[in-house]
Amino acid sequence: MDIAAHPAAWTPSRAAGLTRAKAFQPSMGSRYTNRRNYDQGPGRHDGVSQLSPYVRRRLVTERELVDLALASHDKNAAEKFIHEVFWRTYFKGWLENRPSVWTQYRTGLERDLAGLGGDKGLAKRVRQAEDGATGIECFDAWAEELVETGYLHNHARMWFASIWVFTLGLPWRIGADFFLRHLIDGDPASNTLGWRWVAGLHTKGKAYEAQAWNIEKFTGGRFRPAPRDLNANIVPLEEAAEVPPSSPPRTPSGIQSGVPSALLIHEDDCRVEDFAVPFNDLAGVATLRVSHLRSPREVAPYVHDFDTGALADAAARASEHGAPEAKEIVADRPERLIEWAERAGAKQIITPFIPVGPTQDYLLRAAPALKQAGIRLAEVRRDWDSLTWPHATAGFFKVKKAIPKVLSQLG
Repeated sequence: MDIAAHPAAWTPSRAAGLTRAKAFQPSMGSRYTNRRNYDQGPGRHDGVSQLSPYVRRRLVTERELVDLALASHDKNAAEKFIHEVFWRTYFKGWLENRPSVWTQYRTGLERDLAGLGGDKGLAKRVRQAEDGATGIECFDAWAEELVETGYLHNHARMWFASIWVFTLGLPWRIGADFFLRHLIDGDPASNTLGWRWVAGLHTKGKAYEAQAWNIEKFTGGRFRPAPRDLNANIVPLEEAAEVPPSSPPRTPSGIQSGVPSALLIHEDDCRVEDFAVPFNDLAGVATLRVSHLRSPREVAPYVHDFDTGALADAAARASEHGAPEAKEIVADRPERLIEWAERAGAKQIITPFIPVGPTQDYLLRAAPALKQAGIRLAEVRRDWDSLTWPHATAGFFKVKKAIPKVLSQLG
């Protein structure tokens, strides 16, 4: 596999995402139900949609996927596919209801990375794991696939994380960071909470065990690890800080009419034309690139490339609706945001809702300067999120139970 050839696998545009979604539409029913857990290897992941890079940035929305599934399959046949779509929303909502868990992950990661400097043995074992040089064939193959393609099948992600934590005994946050630096679909909520779930921190006391028979079965015999190669006596991790109680997610401020406004497009929602934005009256448009903030370590170049392309595609569609040409803002100094808004003469920055993650971290740093400059941040949130997130207070079951009601409310 050649890294340089990878970006062609996922063209960062809404048109490419819709084409892929419609091509997979016939498989959103029983075929997905029966084949979704099989990891058939690089270039052969046809049992799953591989739409996650597009949904992550909402080049294609969750609602559009559910509409496609129900247009071709009855609700029973499409149930598993629809549940998987809602899993992403569940993780997002759970983290919105407990944003301190993201903060704890980031500060804990800094400590873990600093600790590598004082433990050469641990640092070597982390390097071997990330380089695919552990001697565990399946694990090493997945490490190579992740680095070279920016993608792993979801089942492989679970096996990999379990082996990382329980067989190799490596810090879970560094593993989560390894994923976030390389996954094109890397999402702060799904990635952080997925690793916490495997480690036994999300559902307290319940961890995920990578088992040799399971790997052999669901890789179609590509890998046949010996049971002795994997730790079968896993003990769920514990942490000093208790999981905080759920509290309602913050309320978006909304757009004020009659205020000179500029549009800010970010990677968490590149479908800005879905919102009631006054495109023809905007004083300016900017795209905010934050992919380098995923990690204190180097982020894979294809992640930057996909984000840059997705943002440019979103800006082009905003232009088709009458918006001015977009400027690019690299999220380094928070002052850059204020400088752009002031040059445009804007007193209001309109943007899709900014969920917990690197984009929000940057905006929180910019908030005092925005306030001092008299510039308000007007966020607009999708009904999909507003209706689902209140149910994401505990395990997925509450969201699963609410799915019919949510879909009914969405019409």
